[in-house]
Amino acid sequence: MWNVMYDKNNIKLAIVDDHPMILEGLKSLLEKDTKLHVFSFTKGATVIDFIQENKIDVVLLDIVLSDGNGLDFCKIIKQKAPQSVVIALSNQAERSIIFRFLENGGNGYILKNADSQEIIEGIEKALIGDLALSKEVQEIMLRTSVTDFELPRLTKREKQILQAITKGNTSAEIAEQLFISVITVETHRRNLLQKFKAKNMMELVKIATENQLI
Repeated sequence: MWNVMYDKNNIKLAIVDDHPMILEGLKSLLEKDTKLHVFSFTKGATVIDFIQENKIDVVLLDIVLSDGNGLDFCKIIKQKAPQSVVIALSNQAERSIIFRFLENGGNGYILKNADSQEIIEGIEKALIGDLALSKEVQEIMLRTSVTDFELPRLTKREKQILQAITKGNTSAEIAEQLFISVITVETHRRNLLQKFKAKNMMELVKIATENQLI
């Protein structure tokens, strides 16, 4: 049952994925099995421009995109078009990423290994105001682990230093780039290690990369 605020014969849906084959496959699947009007985009910035000029009811959003990440794009879409339903459709199965997407206003999270029926049912659930979670995502969210931890919040300066670290810059180089002292850079390095519970810089970069923070 579709939400009364939506005309079930005129639902406009946008798919955002930077893999053309996945885009075409999803588009043909959804247009064949539903009465959705489907638009496809390879970049997050493009769909944001589009929704400012056109009403979109549902956005299926990948997390990893060539021009950014779906966590940030989800937040921007919900700010610019609060009425739009935003559902992640991704291979990213990390519990922390799922929670961050939902915290950013996401209406659901579906893994790409879900079958077509599960995707369509997820869209229908989100349109009536329910949270659209594929079965595997529900299991991941209920799972607890001693190694699982919530990603720390980073300041703007910490993000700048983390990005510089991933590029292999030394503390002296980072200090010169950001117009701060080497001691300040070293202090931020220690704080980042503590925040991420990382043993060394290699582990810090690995955690940050896996969680799309850089």
